[in-house]
Amino acid sequence: MASSEITLEAVPSAAHIPADDWDACANPHKPGREGNGLDRAASRDVLVSSCAETKSHYNPFVSHAFFSAVEVSGSATVRTGWAPRHLLAKVGGRIAGIAPCYLKSHSQGEYVFDRGWADAYERAGGRYYPKLQVSVPFTPATGPRLLIRDGENREQIASALANGLMALTGVSKASSAHVTFAPEEDWKFLAEHGFLQRTDQQFHWRNQGFMTFDDFLSTLNSRHRKAIKRERRDAMANGITIHWLTGSDITEEAWDAFFEFYMETGSRKWGRPYLTRTFYSLIGESMAEDVLLVMARRNHRWIAGAINFIGSDTLFGRHWGAIEHHPFLHFEVCYYQAIEHAIKHRLKVVEAGAQGEHKLARGYVPQTTYSAHFIADPGLRRAIADYLKRERAYVAEAGRELAEAVPFRKADEAS
Repeated sequence: MASSEITLEAVPSAAHIPADDWDACANPHKPGREGNGLDRAASRDVLVSSCAETKSHYNPFVSHAFFSAVEVSGSATVRTGWAPRHLLAKVGGRIAGIAPCYLKSHSQGEYVFDRGWADAYERAGGRYYPKLQVSVPFTPATGPRLLIRDGENREQIASALANGLMALTGVSKASSAHVTFAPEEDWKFLAEHGFLQRTDQQFHWRNQGFMTFDDFLSTLNSRHRKAIKRERRDAMANGITIHWLTGSDITEEAWDAFFEFYMETGSRKWGRPYLTRTFYSLIGESMAEDVLLVMARRNHRWIAGAINFIGSDTLFGRHWGAIEHHPFLHFEVCYYQAIEHAIKHRLKVVEAGAQGEHKLARGYVPQTTYSAHFIADPGLRRAIADYLKRERAYVAEAGRELAEAVPFRKADEAS
């Protein structure tokens, strides 16, 4: 394939891209839903086995359904400062690659923080906004950002998209382009094309083939094992029960309750929650099988809940909310129930979202996350490059210290 055969185009919404073309680039190995004689867990196991060779895993956040929901619902739009500019790479008129991209007028809802860069640049007389953001809106979960159809020359399509993002920065009069929560291989690839490298830290739980939650607890040291048992017991006091809702179990009444939790907690945490009520109805229509709501009930009403998205081998925890506050209920609904679900359905990883060193004591271990940044202004680029060199060293050292603080039993205790 000659590079001249690749054409680039930016479109103003996911609706301008056929869902089949988008998903062929983003999730070519989406798990089957029915008609194959397998239940959901079994079909997911088959998928994980087949993907071990292709290194391609189903990620619900990069599906056309998710992007369509955040845009159609009014959550990620021009009005909210997320103007879609999805970059397409076409070969012979067919979409061969996509970089999901937004022209942004602020730095909210990204979880990779560059407000300091913006403030410094604007104090020096520059204009940081608009900027381009290659990401899943409001979602700090690692996943592919250069979506490439199977059968295409991946390196050539990825190069075209990387170069296209730099060109789109200039055409859009943007200061920069930011590819956040990218896989490490994309991070390295983009660095070869002039993007600056940034790292950060999250906490993920990893399944070691556990059959029960007690199997997991048995790997922890005595102090943390007892603390988790106490937290789980106290969280369920006062007549609280926990319920898993997925697929057709998620009714509009359940969405109403969850949205109330989201607004109550999000308003206190972020000032203005990002997602609209319509967003939840839309994902309930198009991706309910990919959603797990963990809901807490007391006195015949829902009082708290957490939303998770289900990938081929990963449970992605997103946000939670509550209208009643009980000790340790947050940990139970968000962390321990996610572990229970992952064990039951043989998922390999639970990603519990951004930040939170308190997750370490609950069996979640440090995991480096990656982002890549193209800065158009040479002076700003030099300053940020110097900053990121020091920041990467700090993140690496912090990761080493956190890894030494994991609550797992030492060899002498295990023996």
